[in-house]
Amino acid sequence: MASPLAWAIALLAFGLLIVIVEMFLPSGGVLAVIATSAVVASIVMAFRHSSEAGVGFMAIAVLGTPLLLALGFKLWPRTPLGRRILLDVPTGDDMLPDPDMRKQLRELVGRIGTAKSLMLPGGPVMVDGVSYDALSEGTAVQPGQRVKVIEIRGTRIVVRPTDEDISPESLDPNDPLNVTIDKLGLEPFDRLQ
Repeated sequence: MASPLAWAIALLAFGLLIVIVEMFLPSGGVLAVIATSAVVASIVMAFRHSSEAGVGFMAIAVLGTPLLLALGFKLWPRTPLGRRILLDVPTGDDMLPDPDMRKQLRELVGRIGTAKSLMLPGGPVMVDGVSYDALSEGTAVQPGQRVKVIEIRGTRIVVRPTDEDISPESLDPNDPLNVTIDKLGLEPFDRLQ
């Protein structure tokens, strides 16, 4: 017949093995109860053998269980079940908008536009004949007020109110309202008399 110490070693090993299995095979806590019972029984049997053995088994259980759980949590995302449950962590490139769009938006920094509606703090602005979703730098912007693009945050542009006038190169050349009278081929009014 096996000694109580041999049974204690077997029960402790079985309990710690079931702790690992519980990590990879969800059982609704049934395996956790079995593992806890086996570890407690091993400690009781070790104390029956000697108090030094009982303290040693208790130390192994107290230190071994968290270490095995930590190891299991580290390995779990690589298991088939872990890959099904956990989603892939998005990379920085996945979170940023399309590179061409970012490049186009970065080119707007320093340009002058017009607020299309009241911005408290967000709203549409018209820059170079294109409407963009924008954020005010913290102050309210009235509809029709001139704004200057100061930075890009994700897919939104950040603007601040300005008194600067729109530069001629930033105007849409296809908009007939932005073309001077001499470029339209019309004669000035004072020559008509």
